[in-house]
Amino acid sequence: MGDLITMDDLTNEEILQILSEANTLLPVARGDVYLPLLQGKVLGNLFFENSTRTRMSFETAMKRLGGEVINLSSVGSSVAKGETLYDTMQMVDGYTDIAVIRHPNQGAAQYSADAVSIPILNAGDGAGNHPTQTMLDLFTIHEAHGSLEGLNVMMVGDLRYGRTTHSLSHALVRFGAKLTLVSPESLKMPAEIVSDLKNHGADVNETEEMASSISSADVIYMTRIQKERFPDEDEYNKVAGVYKLDASDLSEAKTGMIVMHPLPRVNELRASVDSTKHARYFEQAFNGVPTRMALLCRGLGIKVPKKVK
Repeated sequence: MGDLITMDDLTNEEILQILSEANTLLPVARGDVYLPLLQGKVLGNLFFENSTRTRMSFETAMKRLGGEVINLSSVGSSVAKGETLYDTMQMVDGYTDIAVIRHPNQGAAQYSADAVSIPILNAGDGAGNHPTQTMLDLFTIHEAHGSLEGLNVMMVGDLRYGRTTHSLSHALVRFGAKLTLVSPESLKMPAEIVSDLKNHGADVNETEEMASSISSADVIYMTRIQKERFPDEDEYNKVAGVYKLDASDLSEAKTGMIVMHPLPRVNELRASVDSTKHARYFEQAFNGVPTRMALLCRGLGIKVPKKVK
């Protein structure tokens, strides 16, 4: 059994093992095979922030594996009455076998894990970490390229508040990726993260210009400028719409290059990209199901078979 709060909770070997198990579970995720590995288990889905893909994919993953799900949000629960996170977690500890938490406060997932005996999976804590998103991102990259080793990855957009890029950059660097970080000055990757990446031997290039790096990229990871993370709307308006990726921008791209996006998108990723061979973001969203299946099994100490019939 084990919590997953940050990617530091996993070794490289464990990451590759989970990706292999997620691949094995693909037919189960699609509904082609029923494999009730988690029958009799209950997942607590605790979302104190809005979510579509993460919440639904965890629920789908648990149910496809024969388990049950109870959902809690800050609306319509005692959280709205002022119940503390500690007290809420004590209730969840008694009702469920494993819990997923998304919370606006950085550090809330670790706090929750420390408060209970059941495994906790971090589904995003403020501008902090989002390791289960990182795992499905790594799965998408691995499925497309056959490896995680030594890839050239562009990350574009909100790198300051974007917790997906914080977690993913650390993970990719562990596999020798070269990172090109494209953002406006006000949304640069936090200096302490860049420093940490470089201290781990990473080749990191920071720039405000997107077009010149496209031809050498193996992965372009687009992100939304997150209005909800800005303390000042005027600051948001200064950078909203600064990057827009269109199909025409990909004319010089490598044949095998993939475009990813954690979604939802606004206007930074044009619909024209959807029909290109590079688009992987809807598949990426689906990949949350097999990846989170593997993570739920890991958290609960359930062995995934080598083959699924």
